[in-house]
Amino acid sequence: MPHSSIKSPCIKVCAIDGQTGYCLGCARTLKEVATWHRFTDSERDEIISTLSKRKETLVQLGKLNA
Repeated sequence: MPHSSIKSPCIKVCAIDGQTGYCLGCARTLKEVATWHRFTDSERDEIISTLSKRKETLVQLGKLNA
């Protein structure tokens, strides 16, 4: 059977910010990163829709550049 790839926001910059709990690369939480393969496509899409807001939070806290 062909392997289907799972949609992921990962950019291979994996570092969890201690203050927010968000990855500084993709803005997912450690739990989301660890269990990403278990989510349905719909659940992944729902999480992905929150990432820009999370990244905005990281920028406001000076954790990321705008």
